[in-house]
Amino acid sequence: MKKINKIAAALLLAAAAPATSMAQNSLRSAYFTEGYIYRHHLNPAFAGERNYVSMPLIGLGNFNIGLQSTVGVSDFIHKLPDGSLTTFLNEAVDANEFLDGLKKRNRMNLDFDMTLLSFGFHKWGGFNTFDLSIKSGTRMNLPKDLFAFAKMGQSGATTYNLKDMGIFTNNYAEIALGHSRKILDNLTVGAKVKFLLGIYSADFHVNDMQLTLSDEKWAVSGQGEFSSAGIVDIPTKLKEKTDNGQTVQEEELDFDNIEMGDPIGGFGMAFDLGATYKVREDLELSLALLDLGWISYKNATKATMAAEPWSFEGFTNVPFDSDNPGNNISIEDQIDDLEDELEDLFQMKAQGKDKHTMALGATLNIGALYTFPYYDKLKFGFLESTRINGRYSWSEGRFSANVAPVKCFDASISYAVSSFGHSFGWILNYHGRGFSLFLGSNHQFFKVTPQFVPVNNANANFSIGINFPFGDIKTL
Repeated sequence: MKKINKIAAALLLAAAAPATSMAQNSLRSAYFTEGYIYRHHLNPAFAGERNYVSMPLIGLGNFNIGLQSTVGVSDFIHKLPDGSLTTFLNEAVDANEFLDGLKKRNRMNLDFDMTLLSFGFHKWGGFNTFDLSIKSGTRMNLPKDLFAFAKMGQSGATTYNLKDMGIFTNNYAEIALGHSRKILDNLTVGAKVKFLLGIYSADFHVNDMQLTLSDEKWAVSGQGEFSSAGIVDIPTKLKEKTDNGQTVQEEELDFDNIEMGDPIGGFGMAFDLGATYKVREDLELSLALLDLGWISYKNATKATMAAEPWSFEGFTNVPFDSDNPGNNISIEDQIDDLEDELEDLFQMKAQGKDKHTMALGATLNIGALYTFPYYDKLKFGFLESTRINGRYSWSEGRFSANVAPVKCFDASISYAVSSFGHSFGWILNYHGRGFSLFLGSNHQFFKVTPQFVPVNNANANFSIGINFPFGDIKTL
């Protein structure tokens, strides 16, 4: 299991390397907030009311960090009768109670989005935007049987299935050019072209693995895949093993000697497409497809984990005196053989380096905005967001109430139900001439540990931005 731990550690370290933490972690709570400068991140058809330029200091124009999870601290830390805290591994914590709180597939997403430079202006019959950003996303799938195995071991179910366990991270820089314009009185369209610079990408996935534990024997079978490309370079090493009485050499990944690779290891392109349609004066529909594209790495490391059917039936013919085993094998040697076999079982066999092209994972936003008839500064919206990203896909429905009591200030509160549970969102947005400041969250938490970690489902998000609007208010 040391190999799996090293793989996981390498992936988590790599996710934090390019920036202190997949793309498309935008502030969805602000989708219907018309004075929010970065609405064009959510739908390229949305135009800014004024020209603007972002705060020139790194990250202060638009900084967004978020965590989504189907589990939380309360699932793994439990309170004992005397008031002290303990982990789920304590015998005092009931196994069934602990496992009942977990999903069949427990998921976690960590996203980071930082705008280095952004500006927008009205020209050429529409609204034009430029963005230079750093984006980072890490995904985890942890099956329930993994925690059941850790909690119950041999005393629980005899077979544990670790199918679909995986960790994925994608980190890149993005240069985006956008344009939106009105083509009919009630129809506005927009598009962006994005040039992508790959910093690091890695994917570890267990396609199928079964652990069978009983009093008679242990058995393991399964297989998985691993790929890595970019700034983290994992070298290979040769290892000798015995196969049918013959000594052979196999090339495997060397996680003990990770090195620095190319700072920019991949290149790609993506597109955003969007439209808004005004059905009548009080009802507007909108649609956007974001991050439709790919990144290609020229020098990706690939490996497979082939856990060929293996079983261990216990130690045999253990001698009374380990120093004089006679015709038997000493217990120390048998333990060493077991460790070698387990290490061989989980080794990542190198498959060489090759070009690797991966899709970003697209996001589909569908919105409807209704203006309250008795107070036109109050609007109600519904946004349906779907992330199309294979085994790491998710969806969310968000209801919002949006108010703009004066020209330079608007706010929104929202309630969302998603693949990660329910959450409360908000934004406060000041957007006067010469200065703009917004604060917001997609997932506001209310109960935290002393370390400021959400207690229940670990859904947390925070966005902040300082920008400088200039010129007169304009509409398309």
